[in-house]
Amino acid sequence: MKYKIFTWSDTKLYLLVIALSVLIMALFQPIVAFVMGLVLAYLVYYNHRKIDEKNKEIAKYIEGLSHDFDSAAKHALFNMPFPMVFIDDNGKITWYNTPFLTLLGEEEIVNKSISELVPDFNLSELMKKKENEPMSISYMDRYFEVYPNFLEDRKTSGKGSITVLYWVDDTDHVVLEKEHKREKTVVALVDVDNYDDVKNSTPDIHRPIVLAEIDQLINSYFGQYGGIVRKYENDKYMVVLNHGALESLKGKKFDLLDQIRDMDMGNTIPITLSIGVCQAGKTLLESYENASAAIDIALGRGGDQAVINVGNTFDYYGGKSKAMEKRNKVKARVIGDALRQLIDQNERVFVMGHKNPDMDSIGSSVGIMRAIKNRNKEAYLVLNGENPSIRNLMERMRNDSPEMFKRVIAGEDAAGLMDEKSLLIVVDNHKPSLTEAPELLELTEKVVVIDHHRRGAEFINNPVLTYLEPYASSTSELVTEVLTYMGEETNLTKFEAEALLAGITVDTKNFSFQTGVRTFEAASVLKRAGADTTVVKQLFRDDFSTFVNKAEVIKSSRILFDRIAIGRLQKKMDDSILIAAQAANELLNINDVEASFVLSQLENKIHISGRSLGNISVQLILEKLGGGGHLTSAGAQIEKLSMEEAEKLLIDIIDKYLKEGEKR
Repeated sequence: MKYKIFTWSDTKLYLLVIALSVLIMALFQPIVAFVMGLVLAYLVYYNHRKIDEKNKEIAKYIEGLSHDFDSAAKHALFNMPFPMVFIDDNGKITWYNTPFLTLLGEEEIVNKSISELVPDFNLSELMKKKENEPMSISYMDRYFEVYPNFLEDRKTSGKGSITVLYWVDDTDHVVLEKEHKREKTVVALVDVDNYDDVKNSTPDIHRPIVLAEIDQLINSYFGQYGGIVRKYENDKYMVVLNHGALESLKGKKFDLLDQIRDMDMGNTIPITLSIGVCQAGKTLLESYENASAAIDIALGRGGDQAVINVGNTFDYYGGKSKAMEKRNKVKARVIGDALRQLIDQNERVFVMGHKNPDMDSIGSSVGIMRAIKNRNKEAYLVLNGENPSIRNLMERMRNDSPEMFKRVIAGEDAAGLMDEKSLLIVVDNHKPSLTEAPELLELTEKVVVIDHHRRGAEFINNPVLTYLEPYASSTSELVTEVLTYMGEETNLTKFEAEALLAGITVDTKNFSFQTGVRTFEAASVLKRAGADTTVVKQLFRDDFSTFVNKAEVIKSSRILFDRIAIGRLQKKMDDSILIAAQAANELLNINDVEASFVLSQLENKIHISGRSLGNISVQLILEKLGGGGHLTSAGAQIEKLSMEEAEKLLIDIIDKYLKEGEKR
């Protein structure tokens, strides 16, 4: 390599000036000009020689400096205090330094794969990294930040490239971070779900023992994890513990739920708890508020479970038992009175169910329309279109209640009518994304939610009134109760009573599942209003093609895990959801089948209908797929998967659920 520090350009200007002077002098003094020309020639020669000598000296100096630098670089490379290794494109080791060899404890590692020597090392992840962008590696109880340096452009070079990996020990920082996280304060709230029912149903002689045992069990359980328990109401506790203790509780699936449910100290009914935990709060106040939100969700899902608020999502533990029916109707009376006042305060009231509405969604909407009419207010039912599930009921509305049918409008039309004096009542659903017209929720701050599904993480924001009761068989049951408390007379017509009874019938599978005393009381109210069970049964009649397709699903179904039936509806059709739901119900009639799932094909989606006899929670299973519902009835929709892929994913989730134990 040649180094040129001094060049002709540095003296060219001066020599040109001298040459020009010689030429001018030649015109007047030729002899003097000749002498000066000789002097100029000597100067040119002298300048050339000096430039050449200087450049040689500089080149020699730089070469010496480069040699010294190479020696220093090699010395630094071989004696670097932290591990360093060279690998090729295939992850094979081509060179390493002594600290890296000491780290591995191997004798011969050249040409061996680094992924085999360090199991946590992911070559594909490395190839996605930018220059000097670290990747975290753990090896032999130590933690490293590995910085890559690419000697050649991996994307443009046709030759094999070499990657230099610098291993910086980050163990102290990681251990300190884990210790800090483990000691972080966590707030938990514990509620005894059925405290009053347990207290009132327990004989007097055993009552003090039962209540004392509840206190003792909760205190001792959290005490063994170093938690502080403070009781602030008869049935409410606040617990303060650290994050490490919470991880232990999660590992044991919050077995306190099982222990207190199995407690038998003379109580006649099982005791259940709801636990709300926050593990992501920045302050104690924020942790307490987030724990309160978590326990609200636990109670809204029926209790007997723990809900952990982890920031943007929630983790659920338990919730595998049926929600206990509440015999006290005080809440229904309070809700009825509050709803009457809200309706009276607004000029227009809109009623909206969920997408792909079923009989319960429409039946409960019809009941709310009657409540609004009783208050002499303008009412509208938001419905974007009919589906086979409600076709017969809507035909009945068209013929028997034409005035109400005229009030059925699309979501777009409802948006044009809504203003600040409008009230929106959402029935049979509490998830904004599943409402018939989600945009309506943004047009008014006055929203009422009436639902019987277990509460999920997604919930309508700040409703003015919420009536969420998972113990109820259906939303139609809740609406029927509320109607009886909104005035002296319900004024239900025969059609309206039959629509509500149809809603109860479909969700209880003809009064076979999820029924309680209050379910039959609601049915008796509807019977007195003129509901005819024979007419209601006719609302569920199917056409011939639906019946045949349902039979094909049942015929092609298979039994897995000795008690789970899974079927498929391969055809795409308008009533595929209805057929899937009905087929899932029919599969429960097979001996030894405790739960059933039927997959159907929608436009760019796979719909899954799940049904259960109660021992297996189809809700918990389908929640893993983004769905929800009840212990015995749930659904989910999956995007971007084929029918085969969706079925395999469903089977994997069922398998995991059964291994954890379907009954706690």
